[in-house]
Amino acid sequence: MLKNIALLFVLLLTGCKGNSQEKKEMSTETSELKEQVFSVTKTDAEWQEQLTPEQYYVLRKAATENPFTSELLENKKKGVYVCIACETPLFESNTKFKSGTGWPSFYKEIEGNVAYDVDYKVGYKRTEEHCATCGGHLGHVFEDGPEPTGERHCINGVALKFVPSKK
Repeated sequence: MLKNIALLFVLLLTGCKGNSQEKKEMSTETSELKEQVFSVTKTDAEWQEQLTPEQYYVLRKAATENPFTSELLENKKKGVYVCIACETPLFESNTKFKSGTGWPSFYKEIEGNVAYDVDYKVGYKRTEEHCATCGGHLGHVFEDGPEPTGERHCINGVALKFVPSKK
């Protein structure tokens, strides 16, 4: 009898609606970002023609490149990182730091050139970053970066192009 009561109690607890179930509505790709109009817009076919397959899947389908594969990961030159799709300046090299995550990381974006949205695609809240000009997916921003901002902009290197400073 005691076992039956304990089993019933466990079933009741597991059947209760939890907070994680509240977030399912966000995973349906309907976000404010999808409704935004960007100054650079192209058809899906035009993006596929312009970008490599990997760039296309990261920028247009919000995929993530494999960690430690970006040629830009160890880049220490002075310059600016721009969007590979539209060449909007996104991050300055002096804000880049080694995060150990396997993706180029920056503690600050170039203000006004990066747009933000929230996603729950992996089961918890993340702040997704996009190019404010073309809407291309860049990566995510987390609150575990260095001073002065405390932010870690974890960016897919395939979404970036490095433009060295002119000396």
